[in-house]
Amino acid sequence: MSFFDSHYPPARRAAAAALWLARAQNMWHRGAAWILGPLLVGAMAVGLALGSERAGRFNVWLFKTVPLAPLLVLPAGMALLVFLGQRYAPGSQGSGIPQTIAAIDTMDGDKKGHFLSPRIALGKIFLTLGGLAIGASIGREGPTVQIGASIMHAFYGRGPFRGAAMRRILILAGGAAGIAAAFNTPLAGIMFAIEELSKKHAFKANSSTLVTVIVSGLISLAVLGNYTYFGSSGASLAWPLGVGAVLLCGVVGGAAGGAFSRMLIGVSFHLPPRLAGLLARRRLVFAALCGLLIAIIGMQTGGLVFGTGYEATRLTLEGSGALPWYFGPAKLAATLLSSASGIAGGIFAPSLAVGAGLGDNIATLWPGLANHGAIMLLVMAAYLSGVTRAPATSFIIMLEMTNDHQMLLPLMSASVIASAVSKLICPTALYQKLAENMAPPPPPTVAKPSGASGPDTPIL
Repeated sequence: MSFFDSHYPPARRAAAAALWLARAQNMWHRGAAWILGPLLVGAMAVGLALGSERAGRFNVWLFKTVPLAPLLVLPAGMALLVFLGQRYAPGSQGSGIPQTIAAIDTMDGDKKGHFLSPRIALGKIFLTLGGLAIGASIGREGPTVQIGASIMHAFYGRGPFRGAAMRRILILAGGAAGIAAAFNTPLAGIMFAIEELSKKHAFKANSSTLVTVIVSGLISLAVLGNYTYFGSSGASLAWPLGVGAVLLCGVVGGAAGGAFSRMLIGVSFHLPPRLAGLLARRRLVFAALCGLLIAIIGMQTGGLVFGTGYEATRLTLEGSGALPWYFGPAKLAATLLSSASGIAGGIFAPSLAVGAGLGDNIATLWPGLANHGAIMLLVMAAYLSGVTRAPATSFIIMLEMTNDHQMLLPLMSASVIASAVSKLICPTALYQKLAENMAPPPPPTVAKPSGASGPDTPIL
């Protein structure tokens, strides 16, 4: 009999082996979630970024080759995208950020498939690319948030990843990594998780979330390089002489962003009952009508409102182009119609384009107010803050996307002012309102007999 046989009976050896196996499985699950997961999020974000660029180029080529194509492509394409989303990827409609928020706020893990799943992630990718290819005024940042959250959420229920707290950590990490990888803005990704995804829950910037953002960001850097989304404008603002510019840009951007949010909430929830019922029954017709209106606006503006608006905004910030006076209002209308139609697509990039157009108007009307590029940056941050009501995310994302760190204090001030102004116009935050509508209803309760004590019991 060997030493181990005499000192460690079979039952004890079996227990030790089971313990080591459990530890190995635990390490495997953790490694897969916090290494493989972020790698997948980064790869998906980069793939969507490259695909979006090619979809935009296709759209420009098509509409230049066939000038009347928007009148057919946009109505038919948007109706088709709504149908495909409802039929094959329900839950993929819209930005994707409200779905992510709703999934975080949902206590019942069985409802996870309504908001986040690999099927929804794949559907989101193809539907977003389809929307950009036909010329809808949408962006890829909201979809990337839902895609990242869906990928990380796929690890829920495996190994140590159980319970509501761990589920929220996975979703938060995926959503933050999605924003970070989409725009190469890691700090904005973390701040977005704090401001938007964690409004109802305490956020802890634990190492898992940071690792997810870092690893997914490294994939973006490896493929796309260390780039700034809008280049570098070299804008600056004398402080405190620029206080007037900050106040004006904050008020204008916040008011416009609040008006956009109020209109979108009104179309989504506050229509007269008969009209709301009609649109619900004729969803495809409504999407086609929205597409037709976008096509008309686009043809009247020379195609400027189609897609994200990235190219026109970047050229103007760098001083290589100019925006017509109607770009901001027209882009706002096209984005509102695209969002209301029910197709998949985000509003971050189009919102920045709207802000750039409005900022260009202010700089033209008051040329001596401040530097042209500085005015544009201020209104871009202010408008985004007015729409999302996330001021810290707005000014950080502008800093990281333009590398204009000397604008830190002015951008911060304009974003805070804009958020306050937006709240006066639209008391309810846009993403939170949309998320509340997506959240499943609370379970029904059984009333206790008369005289019984204690709370009602949920029906499970």
